[in-house]
Amino acid sequence: MSDSDASGENEQDKAPEAQSRPVTAAARRERRASTRPSGKSEARSDGKTRPAAKAGDKTEKAKDAKGTATPKRDRKPKKASVFARILRFIREVWAELRKVIWPNRKQMVTYTAVVLIFVVFMVALVSGLDLGFKQVIGLVFG
Repeated sequence: MSDSDASGENEQDKAPEAQSRPVTAAARRERRASTRPSGKSEARSDGKTRPAAKAGDKTEKAKDAKGTATPKRDRKPKKASVFARILRFIREVWAELRKVIWPNRKQMVTYTAVVLIFVVFMVALVSGLDLGFKQVIGLVFG
């Protein structure tokens, strides 16, 4: 049961002007068509509309601003004091650290184990290559 049924009104009794939004797609199309201005845009076969004015055209607003001075662009904004900049830096760092997704204990143990195993492997690899090169150099020059 809708609100209009509860109030005792039927939808047929309501005037179409009283509805704020059309319910059906056909009613929306009809409403859009009735709000379009008549003129050249209706005569176009492809249905596309043109912009009202080009970007380079002058408007009334631009004509009114003609008597005013052009704002200076080469001025640099004043720098804040050293302490204010340091305080701002700390605030921004703190804000970025709040965005970090910190690992839990299990993830941290896993990541640490992976890093340690990789470091041990790389040390063994470099040590093995070093020993092998030492033997080759000893045979060649030795």
